[in-house]
Amino acid sequence: MASTGTSEQCNIIEETVHEEINKRFEELIATLPSDRGFIAPTLFNYQGFWYPPISVFKGVLLMQNHFKARPTDIFLTSSLKSGTTWLKAIMFSTMNRFKFDFASHPLLTTGPHDCIPHLAAYITDHDVAAMPPPRLFASHSAYPLLPKSVRESSDCKIVYICRNPKDVFVSLYFFAMKLRPPMLPPISMEEAFDLFCRGVSEFGPYFEHVLSYWKASLESPQKILLLKYEEMRNDTVKHVKQLAEFLGKPFSAEEEREGVIEEIVKLCSFEKLTSLEVNKTGKVAFVPEILIGNDNFFRKGQVGDSTNHLTPEMIERLDKITEEKLKGTGFTFGESKKY
Repeated sequence: MASTGTSEQCNIIEETVHEEINKRFEELIATLPSDRGFIAPTLFNYQGFWYPPISVFKGVLLMQNHFKARPTDIFLTSSLKSGTTWLKAIMFSTMNRFKFDFASHPLLTTGPHDCIPHLAAYITDHDVAAMPPPRLFASHSAYPLLPKSVRESSDCKIVYICRNPKDVFVSLYFFAMKLRPPMLPPISMEEAFDLFCRGVSEFGPYFEHVLSYWKASLESPQKILLLKYEEMRNDTVKHVKQLAEFLGKPFSAEEEREGVIEEIVKLCSFEKLTSLEVNKTGKVAFVPEILIGNDNFFRKGQVGDSTNHLTPEMIERLDKITEEKLKGTGFTFGESKKY
């Protein structure tokens, strides 16, 4: 009887929390600035950043107000189309390398997004408090919008990955065209580019998103590791080793001699991941009511592919915006000049 009562009490608490969030959502949504989205018909500007409505936005509110960080928590954070899927695979295999061998690894049958769930989606219908440590989560929220318990914890770790904005835009555009509901009017690359340059995109503005983590990493380098997609592609072994050391799981000399890092790199490579059946036909639920095919998360994974899709005028415009946004910050994107 006691356990049943506890279970019923938990259900009541959960229902109360969701009712509270729904009420907060309805109050907010009527007051927030809105604009056109790449994927969603409408985006809402919440605390300076653009969010899709309903489940994603509600999940962010739930995450902000009710998630309690633990010292052992690890967060993979990013803007959309910055290398998230690849880094999820690398982080999961690095952290769990003592649990699984490469011949029967979970990544062979499970998509990276199921291995490291997005917190804002996962918290809506899972008991995250029951997860064993270390808990691995992902988030597309900018640093100021992470839960206060995460930002104020001196022990939990945050790994942020960013990518050249031109490649981010092109990858985001093609990703959005796969997922944009067919009943919505089409959005051309030129229209989407103008929105992106104005800072309007899912979880954007992109530059403010990146700089929020850059500034936080300067203040707390022991807590936040900022990785650049281009540099990781150029020397993946070096950065996997750096990642493991940052997460407190450094590779031993024996592991390095046995080629464990190289095995992780091979397992998580674009070629390997895209060849797996789970990433060809499997689906993942980012929000409870929407399933997304895993194949949508893989396009080319190349550095510099944006030059094949953007006009010289587009490149000039975005380069100028990049220079203006980064001036005086000390930050550079991978393989770019310092502003």
